[in-house]
Amino acid sequence: MDRTQFGYLLTKLQENGLSREHSHGKTKYMANQNSFRELSDKFNLSVSSAHRTVLQVLTILSRIGPTFISWPNGCEKGASAAAFQRTCGLAGVIGAIDGCHIQIQKPAIRGVDYMNRKGFCSVLLQGIVDEKGRFIDIFAGPPGRVHDARMLRASDFFLEWHQKMGEYFLLGDSAYISQAFPFICAPKRDNGRLTEAEHQLNARISRGRVIVEQAFGCLKCKWRRLRDLQNTRTDIVVMVIMAACFLHNMRYGLQDGDRNWRTMMTGLKTLQDGNWKGTRKGVQDWRVMR
Repeated sequence: MDRTQFGYLLTKLQENGLSREHSHGKTKYMANQNSFRELSDKFNLSVSSAHRTVLQVLTILSRIGPTFISWPNGCEKGASAAAFQRTCGLAGVIGAIDGCHIQIQKPAIRGVDYMNRKGFCSVLLQGIVDEKGRFIDIFAGPPGRVHDARMLRASDFFLEWHQKMGEYFLLGDSAYISQAFPFICAPKRDNGRLTEAEHQLNARISRGRVIVEQAFGCLKCKWRRLRDLQNTRTDIVVMVIMAACFLHNMRYGLQDGDRNWRTMMTGLKTLQDGNWKGTRKGVQDWRVMR
């Protein structure tokens, strides 16, 4: 994050009530894995003040962050489709979708539900990115044991994909091979009987969807707090994940002036007491994982 980007972030935080002397600690918190004791020593604060400041900034970013994540309009879809066609040779593609594990400490409530197939506890982040690796839709909060396809079906984006996608498609991996996802172009399973044309199609899909994996890699490299979140409150974990996505897009938004950042956001979820509360009526309870 350069001086211009940090200055813009600082201005936004101050406009929402954060003092200037407390603004630098948040970026330090997100960009490193320092403890609150180390942060308090560096910025001459008490541990409780450092913790309170981080929570305050997370709350502010939850309020202003959606400015930096928006679904593309018609012109932007056309530009994305042209860019993806140049990259992978597939027409009508405007983005790539995938899921990402964010490692966390085992929650006290139904912690076994967060143990993923890789052997550690995690919260899932579903991201859809455009041709430049910018998030155009995020969905955070499901426990690590949830399959990517199930996470997509539970997201608000899935309820609105007809209106959002229109005649366009997304690129995805083999987790999205299903008739329930006609808007996702996924590779065919290699059972030893694929034709040469099908092998070439799989290669093109892989070449196009690598952008979402690169976006997740950049997200974790730039905001290293996501490599291992020590928070035990899952609602704070989700706020940190969303804040990192907002900051990721803020960097790209300031670098690429062609982006029209509208105040619109879909798929934001909050976890409280092991329940995944969304914008839809009712509560998604993830106790039944099998």
